[in-house]
Amino acid sequence: MDRPWLNSYPKGVSTDIDINKYSSVVEIFEKSVKEFGDKPSFSNFGKTLSYNEFAQATTSVAAYLQNTLGLKKGDRVAIMMPNLLQNPVSIFGVLRAGLTVVNTNPLYTARELRHQLKDSGAKAIIVVENFANIVEDVIADTDIEHVIVTKMGDMLDFPKSMVINLVVKYLKKMVPDFSLPNAIPFKTVLSEGAQQTLTPVSLSHDDIAFLQYTGGTTGVAKGAMLTHKNMVANMLQASEWIKNDVIQGQEIVITALPLYHIFSLTANCLVFMEAGAKNILITNPRDFEGFVKELSSIPFTAMTGVNTLFNALINTEGFKDIDFSNLKITLGGGMSVQPAVAAQWKQITGCTLVEAFGLTETAPAACINPLDLKEFNGSIGLPIPSTYCKLIDDEGKDVTNGEPGELCIKGPQVMQGYWNLPEETTNVFTDDGWLKTGDVAKMDGNGFFYIVDRIKDMILVSGFNVYPNEIENVIVEHEGVLECGVIGVPDEKRGEAVKAFVVKKDDALTEEALLAYCKENLTGYKTPDKIVFIQELPKTNVGKVLRRELRSL
Repeated sequence: MDRPWLNSYPKGVSTDIDINKYSSVVEIFEKSVKEFGDKPSFSNFGKTLSYNEFAQATTSVAAYLQNTLGLKKGDRVAIMMPNLLQNPVSIFGVLRAGLTVVNTNPLYTARELRHQLKDSGAKAIIVVENFANIVEDVIADTDIEHVIVTKMGDMLDFPKSMVINLVVKYLKKMVPDFSLPNAIPFKTVLSEGAQQTLTPVSLSHDDIAFLQYTGGTTGVAKGAMLTHKNMVANMLQASEWIKNDVIQGQEIVITALPLYHIFSLTANCLVFMEAGAKNILITNPRDFEGFVKELSSIPFTAMTGVNTLFNALINTEGFKDIDFSNLKITLGGGMSVQPAVAAQWKQITGCTLVEAFGLTETAPAACINPLDLKEFNGSIGLPIPSTYCKLIDDEGKDVTNGEPGELCIKGPQVMQGYWNLPEETTNVFTDDGWLKTGDVAKMDGNGFFYIVDRIKDMILVSGFNVYPNEIENVIVEHEGVLECGVIGVPDEKRGEAVKAFVVKKDDALTEEALLAYCKENLTGYKTPDKIVFIQELPKTNVGKVLRRELRSL
């Protein structure tokens, strides 16, 4: 198949990768530790681990999971925490033990967490104590046998560790009461694991590294099976793409997006770890004043984020005063980058905000703009090495150049399918193995792709996928609701927001009461911003809700 975009590739960037360079994500980790042992790896709350120290901690976690908990190759372990040092330590501890990571959003409600833990069949969960009460609520309905609980300051030096843990629990009251009698303290895992022996596990390209959950059009989150091959491929593809701007062992990358998000996991954790970079973990990027203060003290060279994050930083006092002389790479993904935000970012930082495109199902990168772009161009970029893209019409036939069509992707980073959902897997692939993205795009004469529209009714809130069916299914469970239709509406801060149209069953039902119900049962970014009560929903003659008509109401 022709790849017309190759003519627009950055100078010196290879058109294909050697997928056999690494057999697993663990091999990437081992290479980095060997090559960059004494250099800084991850930093959080002022505490920095060298690559050797990072390796020692992951060895302890892996050994404990193998020896004390008796977990076997292929068992799933959920990790539920924000960006703390414990997060990458847990991720690589799980992987080094030959297990599969189930990344779990700590903002999940009990309903959402229950589904993910049951569906994945996870046998253990590592959770920060702030969210342990949610685990308590659902654990009886899952296969979870072991709970490891960490406190936010557990990997910091004394007395800072104690101070942070006390402030979080008693002053800020951020730790709801919970009762998990058999829970194992993370510090116990580190101390006892350090006395145990880790048995290396043979891992291949075909082994599942991550079960990465993504919203489902049926209202149920699906676990994308991302193998070691998928993750290694995407790391190699992105590394090749940015190699002209990266100096091994010298980069400092800002990681504000949570590591449980596939964008941050691959782009920051894997790509920059292979490059021997120092990774600055931002635990609460929503504290923009604190975030800007931290940025002011770091000579960072790279940063990734979503449009809403960049926009908020631009509008935070003090951001314009930061020294950006070292900044070489700013990568935006997860949602469309708005031209106005990109223009302001370039004006303030002097660094072009480069847009990328991907999916959870592609681990995630499929297209990235060249880093040497002088100005933001509004495209999602070029297909990265060893990646093929094409556009098809409603009948599955290739469209002619310049015409819009559904974007389809083929490459070594494309997932193996959805966990335990063969029918859903079949539906998302063409008969000849192309992944259908559900996005309508067009390609220009230079091979750059532009997103035109979405086939799916998916709503993109601050880079997170929100599916109307899931919201509707929750709302109609309220005893006062007869019917519901959900759409996305433009939002300056988050890209899109959720709006619900509701037909009452109980005339006494109020918007406030229904919003409160939604907040109890949905993660914050999925909760409707606005609820509109109407007499009836517009529908087709077979009863399907016409969301396009809701948008005109």
